[in-house]
Amino acid sequence: MIDFNRPYSDDNCIKHVTKALNNHYHSGDGEYTAKCRKWFEETTGCPACLMTTSGTAALEMAVLLCNIGEGDEVILPSFTFSSTANAVVRAGAKCVFIDVRPDTMNIDETKIESAITSRTKAIMCVHYAGVACEMDEIMRIAKQHDLKVIEDAAQGVMSKYHGKALGTFGDFGCYSFHETKNYSMGEGGALLVNNPADIERAEILREKGTNRSKYFRGEIAKYSWVDVGSSYLPSDILCAFLWGQLENADGLYGKRMHLWNMYYELLKPLADEGYIELPVAPEGITHNAHIFYIKTADLDGRQKLIAYLKGLDILTVFHYVPLHSAEAGLKFGRFDGEDKYTTSESERLLRLPMHYFLSDEDAAAVAKAIAGFYHDGSKE
Repeated sequence: MIDFNRPYSDDNCIKHVTKALNNHYHSGDGEYTAKCRKWFEETTGCPACLMTTSGTAALEMAVLLCNIGEGDEVILPSFTFSSTANAVVRAGAKCVFIDVRPDTMNIDETKIESAITSRTKAIMCVHYAGVACEMDEIMRIAKQHDLKVIEDAAQGVMSKYHGKALGTFGDFGCYSFHETKNYSMGEGGALLVNNPADIERAEILREKGTNRSKYFRGEIAKYSWVDVGSSYLPSDILCAFLWGQLENADGLYGKRMHLWNMYYELLKPLADEGYIELPVAPEGITHNAHIFYIKTADLDGRQKLIAYLKGLDILTVFHYVPLHSAEAGLKFGRFDGEDKYTTSESERLLRLPMHYFLSDEDAAAVAKAIAGFYHDGSKE
């Protein structure tokens, strides 16, 4: 069986978790939380990184920090996970979905301005598969219309746009360390705060609405409830598990890039023959090999290919069902403009097995099986 995903773990992760357990401090903001926070601040160059319980929590915090509320609108792509939209809906705002680009499956930056109304408060861009959105244009539009920008960079750790880390362009960047991500703590995330003026309130929101962080730093004699908030702090044990991977971040990155490039070269002949399409990374963008996907001719072809590969014990999966067509999407949002690519392109997209423990032999077997599907008539 070739698994679609296998969460990463090694002896180094276990070593740090064991140490965290023996520290007798298991809640948030301990030794390992501080190590992870510092690593992300130094690696990305952001003013502050706050570790969170999930990427979803980071998105919810970002929306709160943007003061988005009842009656406001937020522009975002429909091709994304429900967490992106839920963060908006939970604040009482409306989702305004727009079309994606067919090359990257990212928000189409040319469709944003026409979707802006007097109620628009922010743009949420999703860096799909670790491939950056066109941030120069998005930031230009945001500045011109005085809008906040939230980057859903859940899949974008270690990815860059013209040399700058994803998550550091907008007001806030949101990472995920779910078990399906390149770096994992089972469940977890991080909020990158890119405006120093927002750091203190972000800490308060994350600490149940209290100024407890200032108390721990010795800046105040006692802490109290000062604002709205929730418990967004992950356990230090989970951060210890993540730290075991961050110590070898380049090694994990290199292995995934090797597999991604291997898939690309092995499947390129099929793309040249017109059977499939391969992923695209525009010039100036450095992705992180989070996902390797192909696009089939249509939905029927994708489903037949999934079944064919499953029969060979190769597990592949499709991705998001566009949110604007979902029950909650119809209730809490609207699609602005034409759905030219979101639905049709999402129906063709198929994700291949991609994880650190995937061997070269496994990747070659996947590519060979896909070629067999198209060349021996099994697709009929």
